[in-house]
Amino acid sequence: MSIWLDDPKRLKPLVGQAHQVAMNMLRPISRKYDKAEHEYPKELDMLAAMIDGLAESGASEGAGAAGVKRSDEGDDGSVRNGTNLASVMSIAEMCWGDVGLLLSMPRQGLGNSAIASVANEEQHERFDGLWASMAITEPGTGSDSASIRTTAVRDGDEYVLNGEKIFVTSGERSDAVVVWATLDRELGRAAIKSFVVPKGTPGMTVERLEQKLGIKASDTATIRFEDCRVPADNLLGSPEIDVKQGFAGAMATFDNTRPLVASMAVGCARAALDLTRDLLAQAGVEVDHDRPGLVQSAAAAALLRLEADWEAAYLLMLQAAWMADNRRPNSLEASMAKAKAGRVGSDITLSCVELCGTLGYSEAELLEKWARDSKILDIFEGTQQIQQLIVARRVLGLTSAELK
Repeated sequence: MSIWLDDPKRLKPLVGQAHQVAMNMLRPISRKYDKAEHEYPKELDMLAAMIDGLAESGASEGAGAAGVKRSDEGDDGSVRNGTNLASVMSIAEMCWGDVGLLLSMPRQGLGNSAIASVANEEQHERFDGLWASMAITEPGTGSDSASIRTTAVRDGDEYVLNGEKIFVTSGERSDAVVVWATLDRELGRAAIKSFVVPKGTPGMTVERLEQKLGIKASDTATIRFEDCRVPADNLLGSPEIDVKQGFAGAMATFDNTRPLVASMAVGCARAALDLTRDLLAQAGVEVDHDRPGLVQSAAAAALLRLEADWEAAYLLMLQAAWMADNRRPNSLEASMAKAKAGRVGSDITLSCVELCGTLGYSEAELLEKWARDSKILDIFEGTQQIQQLIVARRVLGLTSAELK
């Protein structure tokens, strides 16, 4: 099956709608909530209701950062452009408006992608409409998700959770938290499962909200679990520990969320490129795409290089999402997209600040904000270094024990 990475015609109305939302609803309040860290953007309630209405009517597919669910249809050999591709394309447009506000959207949390990736059909139905954040990182574990120390012990019809999670996006605002915990530390990766813990569950406490460099509109929480009891059927997917499968069940979540994070970086970087191109034009700098950069000004040559880097990240993002829509394994491509987009997103936004000088560094424009916002997209959902390690293992055919 060949891969066709042109923008699907049927998704263009959705992308256009997302761009209009970004331009008319997110951009105007972007600076306001950057300055008012942890204040909930009430304007998003109306936007979330509108997206819900479009989704229920079938008029829009994949609007916002909804959890991406792979099709259950049989593989008949036809090419699909489905929810995954719609999601990354619309998210990129929304992040052209504001990354932090996109991450603050009700019912659009990264935990929703975890539910879509791992949950069984009954759980999909039961948790439909839930706003779920995702709690993976712990003090001392960093990017090594397999070394999770939070425990889940079966007690009758419940699991008892104990541990601490840090850097939980929307951890205070969301309806529930998808918590990664181990059923048996001695069994390593295979024993790690995810649990849906509703807000207000006794034993779950939001300890603090973090002060951050960027995405200030999005709350980032530290959450403690102390003898926190959740129903046994809130364990997503199968409770069985399959040592042969290892970490595969949990990693399916990342295969879906990493292209989403790549799309956030792509959208933020494109915002910086678009504004920089306009500001350079106002300063009399002409960028000619029909001539080599070597025969143009240094500023024009730099912008051409940044645009080429952006195009590569964009295509990798589309490839990872397209493969998921077409039921093809995409772990390698998801990590490649996330690694490339995360790195060039940071490079592009900071380079645009430099190209625009005092205008780029000051709050007169949003360039400095985009440079701050983009850095997290190279860190969360697996750092740049972790993605490169995953890519190397896949390409060389080595296990995590063979290549660390």
